[in-house]
Amino acid sequence: MSAVFAPVVGFILSNTPPPEFNPDTVTPGPWGFFAIFFVAAVTLLLGMDLARRIRRTNYRAEMQERLQAEVAERDARAAQEDEQKPDSLS
Repeated sequence: MSAVFAPVVGFILSNTPPPEFNPDTVTPGPWGFFAIFFVAAVTLLLGMDLARRIRRTNYRAEMQERLQAEVAERDARAAQEDEQKPDSLS
């Protein structure tokens, strides 16, 4: 019986006009929203992590400079005290 209806169904489907496309009703849906939300959240977290790492690197460089300055000051002070001491052995 399906052999009888096959040509009729084929004819009807071939003559059916395509559905009209309405760009106002096309949306990404909930999966699209979650995908974009996930990408935005990951981007925000990565940006915060990057800022934290840059800040930590800057603090480390600043502390290294302070330590080097303190060591240089201590060495200069020690050298100056050595120059001011009278030679008691000579």
